[in-house]
Amino acid sequence: MKITPRSDALKISSPADPSHFIGKAGLRSLIQASPQTSSMFAAVVRFEAGARNHWHSHAGGQLLHVVEGEGWVQVRGQAPQRIRVEDTVTADPGEEHWHGAGSSAPMAHLAIAVGDTRWLEESPPPPD
Repeated sequence: MKITPRSDALKISSPADPSHFIGKAGLRSLIQASPQTSSMFAAVVRFEAGARNHWHSHAGGQLLHVVEGEGWVQVRGQAPQRIRVEDTVTADPGEEHWHGAGSSAPMAHLAIAVGDTRWLEESPPPPD
């Protein structure tokens, strides 16, 4: 068992893959890879102002829980939705979407996904 103190909870340990993100973003992995967790991803992801990820989907779906700031999430074919601290977003398996910070401030969320991630093209800039 490992307990991460609140003072360290949002510290980012590695940059996000620039081939899947626009702008500056980083993450701190919460689950160590093992045979039991190979199909699961859990991390705190922090987006600097204006940063966002590309369109993507997760084979088993995704849960996002905003822990800092405000941002945006969009499902393909629908209007972008603003997300704020303590909001929780669930994406259905295979649902194409993107998420990231607004243009004026950073945003961080806990991200949990199951199954492979399918990365697609760049997402549009946030509407604000």
